[in-house]
Amino acid sequence: MDAPSRVSSGRVAVTEYLEIDLGTETWHCRRCQRALGPARSNYKQGCLVHARDPSTFYPPQVEGERYSFAPDPALCMLVEFYCPGCGTLVETEALPPGHPPTHDIELDLDNLRRHAAGGGTREL
Repeated sequence: MDAPSRVSSGRVAVTEYLEIDLGTETWHCRRCQRALGPARSNYKQGCLVHARDPSTFYPPQVEGERYSFAPDPALCMLVEFYCPGCGTLVETEALPPGHPPTHDIELDLDNLRRHAAGGGTREL
């Protein structure tokens, strides 16, 4: 994953829809500024979650038959994570049913804060 690339007013853009406030060490939605939880934890804990049957995304390809590219819903669910403030889809992942969300972003906040204090805006 690319390193955060924008530092302004104590906030660092991490993805298209997520940023971290370095002062409060909090995840925020970039659309509505809603806090999503501690930046040292998984941002997905602060999101609304919707698990979907993959067949809703992959309709059958042959009429009268049940042929599609959809994974078996007994083995895979598409899990969507939404901002509870504005409803923006923040992340989607394919997981086995009952599997906990992956912790996909973990940053060195202390180093990021030092970088931001030095006025850096280039990639780390």
